Amino acid sequence: MLTAQELQINGRRADLLPPTSLEVSRGQLLLISGDGQEQRTALALALSGRMKPGSGRLSWDGAAKTKRIRSASALLDSPGVNEPEQHLSVRDLVTEDLALIPRRYRGALLSKPWLKVNSFEDIAGLWIEQLPPARRLELLTALALADPAVDLLVFDSPDRHSSDPADWLPRLEQLARDAGRPLAVAAVVSALPDGWDGASAEIGNAIPETAEEPAAEEEPDDEPAAPAAADDPGPSTTDTLQRTAK
Repeated sequence: MLTAQELQINGRRADLLPPTSLEVSRGQLLLISGDGQEQRTALALALSGRMKPGSGRLSWDGAAKTKRIRSASALLDSPGVNEPEQHLSVRDLVTEDLALIPRRYRGALLSKPWLKVNSFEDIAGLWIEQLPPARRLELLTALALADPAVDLLVFDSPDRHSSDPADWLPRLEQLARDAGRPLAVAAVVSALPDGWDGASAEIGNAIPETAEEPAAEEEPDDEPAAPAAADDPGPSTTDTLQRTAK
């Protein structure tokens, strides 16, 4: 299980990531909503052990060491961080990503046989920018899972490639529910899809509430108010609002 308790990252003027708490277990998909891309990326980096938080606690299976979290997780398609360069071909991307897998797991992984085994031969010669959103996501997740040590997938804004959740949500649900390899899947998105009733959280959900100051008691008037004349209708609502505003 991945657990974040009041995770916060300092920024230059304001919090890069306001205090946020969440948890996600193996076999579960958690969607975390947040308005700004910087906040979404900061949270994704922190959850995958790529950025040290300013305060709060992050743990994976009870272990809080950043190295342990990073080795168990994969950060996918983070804009400005590790999103694939658009001028790369699928074949070149596969070659580069397979080379990053720890040597003890790598074996004889080569792009051509890997593309065939994983049913990506049909797109091998395409540029990354030519891939439909759903196919792009399939490719990136398959590459991340080529490392058998990965048990946690962290997605940074998968909804930015398509406004239709059908292009990314089913794949994330499939990954979380795979009985053969149950994964903890966390996706930071701009907004929860309509009708989503699964696990969710919101960036900034652990910001402390400010205590409200007690209202001052009104002092009683020393002199009783003079009764209004019979033909005096009294102050109007408009007059009262105007005096209050002053």
